[in-house]
Amino acid sequence: MKKWMLLPLLALAGCAQIENYQQAVKVPAPDGLAGVWQSDGPQSALVSPQAQASLIISDAGDTLDCRQWQRVIAKPGKLVRIDDQLMNINRQLRMMPIDLDNGVLHYDGLSLKKVSAATTECQQALAESARSPQQAVIQNIEPTLMQNHFADRNTAQ
Repeated sequence: MKKWMLLPLLALAGCAQIENYQQAVKVPAPDGLAGVWQSDGPQSALVSPQAQASLIISDAGDTLDCRQWQRVIAKPGKLVRIDDQLMNINRQLRMMPIDLDNGVLHYDGLSLKKVSAATTECQQALAESARSPQQAVIQNIEPTLMQNHFADRNTAQ
């Protein structure tokens, strides 16, 4: 067998497989990690330079990955520790490592900075997540950007 075929197998050998979200053991947020983390400017991991990413982390270890641009997509999850690596696992069982380095949170290809409050849309998604604890993805929130766009177009006529 060729060496290039073995590399993906070796890379996956150390990964833990979680098959049930409820069985993943939630850990509390380490010191300095709880709060609202947000992208600051354009980032290649986002769909557009105008898109914004937020990660909300509670003291207890609950998370909400909230992305917004032309629509809001929010994915509830929780912090877990696997092989001494802090990870976020969402209800769709997608796991992403979390690293905090000099006040910048590195997560899912993004660099996030701590802010004082979540956007209005992410606050709405957080409330929806609490009302629907089994919902894996929240997509029924219209971004303010789009509301203003349509309102401006209607008043121009």
